[in-house]
Amino acid sequence: MLTGRTRLAVWGDPIAHSRSPLLHAAAYGALGLDWEYGRRQVSEPAFPDALNELDATWRGLSLTMPLKQVAARSAISLDDDARLTGAVNTYLLADDGPRGYNTDVGGLARALAEIGVEAPERIRILGAGATATSALVAAARAGAAAIEVLARRPEAAIALGALGDALGVDVRVRPLDAPELPVVDATIAALPGGTDLGGLAGDLASVSGPLVDVVYGGWPTPLARAWEQAGVAAHDGLAMLLHQALLQVRVFVGGDPAVPLDHEDAVLAEMRAVLVGD
Repeated sequence: MLTGRTRLAVWGDPIAHSRSPLLHAAAYGALGLDWEYGRRQVSEPAFPDALNELDATWRGLSLTMPLKQVAARSAISLDDDARLTGAVNTYLLADDGPRGYNTDVGGLARALAEIGVEAPERIRILGAGATATSALVAAARAGAAAIEVLARRPEAAIALGALGDALGVDVRVRPLDAPELPVVDATIAALPGGTDLGGLAGDLASVSGPLVDVVYGGWPTPLARAWEQAGVAAHDGLAMLLHQALLQVRVFVGGDPAVPLDHEDAVLAEMRAVLVGD
C-alpha cells in the first residue's frame, strides 16, 4: 500500500490549458487516494534540472509538448509504445530513475473503438509529425492492416514507412493532394490545431470515414467543419485525452498501463463527467 505524501503533476510549455489536473483529481478521488496532482510550466532546456529537483514524495509525471522526446531520451526504461514512437508522455518515478510510457497510443486506440472503429481494414492519417507517429502505432493496435499517410512533404514521412514495417502493416505515404484516394474506415488528423486544407478537406471527407482530430481546443476545427458539411461524423480529441489519462492513472497506481484499476468503470465515469462538465 502506498503511504505518505504522494505528488504528481503535468509538465509542458505552455501548460495553463491542460485539463490533466481535472481528470487526475477525479480519478484519485474515485479511488479514495489523497494524492496531489498539479501542473508546472517546464521548457525542454529546463527539463533535466527540474527532474533532478524532485524528491521521494514524487510518484510520477504526465508530460506534454515539448517534452515527449527529451523524456524518452532521459528514461531508464521504455514501454513498447514509447520505444516505437520515441515519445514519452508518462513517467513513473522509481529510486533508480524514471520509467517511460506512451499512453497516447493506447488512448487513441481506445478512442477509435469508442466511436465504433473496431478491427478496421484501412486507416488514413493526415500529417507526418511526432503526433502522426503515435497515430500510426494506434491504428496498428486497432487492427488496421493498411495505413495511408497523407503529408504536405511525403519525404518527411519516410520514418513512418519504416515504422510500419516494424509493426507488420502496409504503410503508404502520399501527398495531401494525391488523386484517386481509396475509401478508408476512419481518418486520424494529426495536424496542428486550426489547419485549414481549403477545398481539399471536402474531397478528403467524402472518402475518409469518420474523423478523429487529436485537437480538442477551438472546436470545431476547419477539418471538422468540412467533415460535417459532407455528412460524415467528426470527433474531437477529448476521448483520446480521457483514455490516455486513464492509462496514466493505471501506471501511477499499479505500475502497468495494461492492468485495469479496481472499479475502473466507476473511475472512468468520474473522469468523463468532469471532462464533459468543464
